[in-house]
Amino acid sequence: MMHMIKLCVGVSTLEELESYREERAHWWGADYGENVHVHRTRTMPKRKDEMEGQGSIYWVIAGVVRCRQPILRLAEATDGQGLKCCDIIMSPDMVRVVPRPKSPFQGWRYLDPKDVPPDLDAGGFAEGGSAELALELSRLGLI
Repeated sequence: MMHMIKLCVGVSTLEELESYREERAHWWGADYGENVHVHRTRTMPKRKDEMEGQGSIYWVIAGVVRCRQPILRLAEATDGQGLKCCDIIMSPDMVRVVPRPKSPFQGWRYLDPKDVPPDLDAGGFAEGGSAELALELSRLGLI
């Protein structure tokens, strides 16, 4: 199993990402006829078989890994200029994770299962104010 990690450029909160995801796929005409979220990226992952139906995309929001979305499949697509690209087709479920600071990077990166932050509820933290406590503990290197 393999995951991916991606920056949410221009998004400053998890709530903003949640509302933004609802409308974004329609910008590209990426309608897969089901209740899914779609993110378009330039390159198809070479480790596609390790991700589809097994991995998640971890979203970095304002310098912090905040949530993940299960990857259902990866589809070849063509953009408006006729260039090949990849549609990451995800479950609409956003699973909050124990917040972890992450330095900026370009594009997406593979994320090994041993390096993923635990889901917020699995990390012993409830949703709400505990997420900020978890972030501060992470910044201090305590979790």
